[in-house]
Order: sequence, then C-alpha cells, then structure tokens
Amino acid sequence: MSAWIQAAVDAPELIDSALETLRTVLEYIGTVAFAISGAVAAGRKRMDIVGAVVLACMVAVGGGTLRDVLLDVPVFWMESPSYLLVGAGVGLAVALLARWHPPDRLDRYRIVQLSDALGLAVFVAVGAGIAVDAGASIVTAAVMGVITGVGGGIIRDMLANDVPDVLRNGQFYATAALAGATLYAVLIALEVQRTIVIWVPIVVVLAIRIASLRFGWGVPTIGGKPVDLAAHDDPRENA
Repeated sequence: MSAWIQAAVDAPELIDSALETLRTVLEYIGTVAFAISGAVAAGRKRMDIVGAVVLACMVAVGGGTLRDVLLDVPVFWMESPSYLLVGAGVGLAVALLARWHPPDRLDRYRIVQLSDALGLAVFVAVGAGIAVDAGASIVTAAVMGVITGVGGGIIRDMLANDVPDVLRNGQFYATAALAGATLYAVLIALEVQRTIVIWVPIVVVLAIRIASLRFGWGVPTIGGKPVDLAAHDDPRENA
C-alpha cells in the first residue's frame, strides 16, 4: 500500500520532469531548424562562413532572447550555452555544405521555408510555455509565444537586408504564430493536459504555415499582388 501511495505522490513530479525534457528537446529542434534557415539565407546573400555562422546563431536564439528580456528572466542561452553552440555548429555545417551544393539548389526544396516553419511552430509553443512558467498571464504568454516564434526570422531578414517575411508577401506567418499562441493560451485556460497543450499548437502552426507556402494562402497585401522580393535580390535576375 505504501508503495502505491509513494507512486501517486511521485507521479506529478515525474510528469513535470517528462514535460521539461520534452520542452528541452523541442528547443533544440527549433534551434537547429532556425539555424539552418539562417545559414541558407546567408548563403543566398553570398556571405562568408563567418557571416553564415553569425546569422545562424542570431536566428536560433534571437526570439528567445527577446522573450527572456521582456519577461525579465535569465536569458536561456547564457544559462545553457549549448543552444548557441548548436546554432554555430549547424551554421558552420550548412556553410561548408553550400560550397558543394549552392544555395539556389537548396532553395528548390524550400529548405529555408520548411526549416523556418518548423522553428516557428516549435518556438511559439515553447515560448508561450516558458512565459506561463514564469508567472505571466495567458494573454502575455500568447504574446511571448509570437515574439519567440517570429523574432529570430525578423533578425535574420534584417541582417540579410531583406524585408522581414513577417511583414511581406501576405503569407500566413505572424498569423500562424498568433493562431498557435492563442490556441496555447486557450488550452492552458481550459486546463487541458500539458502534453496536448504543447503538441496541438505546434501542429496547427506548422499546418497553417506549410499550407500558406503550398497554396499561396495569406492575408491581403497593399498595392496589388505579392512580390517575390527574394527574386529581386538574386544577382542572376538583374544580370
């Protein structure tokens, strides 16, 4: 009987430990995904290896850094530098790979868009969860989820001298992040099981973002049809 009682007492702690492990794994997945998008974007701009590594790192940790500063909590990669090291390692690997496989070949398979979509989906859920654990309200948690998700991409595009994806082409980008973060907040308010709270927003954000890329869905744009600004940046188009 005592063993059963002890197991019942330990169960919440085991669940919390499992959820913390899951969130850590997701953070690393998001870090790798965003670092890939940053490094490939650097390759498109013909940056050198140092530029690729810097851009990969900035994308990988940028959104989370903004979140932690706004929440006034320790910046995550300062406490665990491994996130920054992973971002740098991925950036270096992609930069070296690009010497044999040019970025335009990688773009055929939408490497940047798909890795960015995965990073967005993961970091929206992770960011909102960290905000909740920091004592933020569900509304603030939703906002922090959006900032965590889109912050890295905005930094990537600004450093690459592009208009941020979140502000152009009318695609579901910030909208996807907002939908996922809002869903996270609603599920928290309804006291749904935390595993579901984590996975459902990730799936929703990823589905919306991929559908937007695949079918051209998005919000109305100003001044007519969306323009592919990336094509205008390609020196081959201007030759």
